[in-house]
Amino acid sequence: MTATRYREVAADLRDRIAMGETGAGGSLPSEADLCARHGVSRMTIRRALEQLRDEGLLASRPGAGWFVRGSAIRQPVALGSFTHAASAAASIGDVRRRVVEFGYRTMQSLNADENGPGPGETGPFGEVLYVRSVRLTDGQPLDAVHEYVPAAVAAPVSRSDAETPGLWESLSRTGQQIAKVRQMITAGVAGPGDAELLGVQAGTPLLLIQRLALDPAGLLLARADHRYLAQRFSLTVEFTGWTAAAATEPPGLHLHDDWERSTG
Repeated sequence: MTATRYREVAADLRDRIAMGETGAGGSLPSEADLCARHGVSRMTIRRALEQLRDEGLLASRPGAGWFVRGSAIRQPVALGSFTHAASAAASIGDVRRRVVEFGYRTMQSLNADENGPGPGETGPFGEVLYVRSVRLTDGQPLDAVHEYVPAAVAAPVSRSDAETPGLWESLSRTGQQIAKVRQMITAGVAGPGDAELLGVQAGTPLLLIQRLALDPAGLLLARADHRYLAQRFSLTVEFTGWTAAAATEPPGLHLHDDWERSTG
């Protein structure tokens, strides 16, 4: 076991917790399931869990497992339109993607939605294509990207396709129709793996944006987890529909950027 490996596991769990990827009551998968997911020993998993416990994020209950301390408040956002993130990035210079990992793995589920598994996801999801990359603007890192696509959908996509024009655009070119994109936005910090890709120290603040691509039937086509450097990316939000009755909270949010539907 290396110090880097348990920190990588802790960083992954921290992001998953931030994205709401927990079971009923904020429960985490069993230590055995976490070992299988990350391909590490129970000692490594236990050390990662204990680190998050020391940070005040987790608590353990004898005979019941590990649970998130407290609960997250999740505000639905009323969206206008949303464009490909690269369109915004392109406005500040040349955008390039460098793929650093491309291969297949087994996943329990691709859907991190708090409403539960999507259609056809009642058991182990099966084999998926996993792509890890870093996007750069004018040669400087913008975000680290982790993407997952069911193997049957990803079969025509090569490593070079994932790099240029990108995974989601490549799926569209093979005939897959992305009818809807669901996304979640939260804050996080860079773990060792992402920190190395982004050229920053572990613990650097990140903006985490997770995007789920759905086909016209509502089936999940792809998932992309973007970890943006917080100092290089921001979202402008405009409150609309405020009334006197909304004494403490606005009734809705609207993204001011006027972005069209995202494709990656």
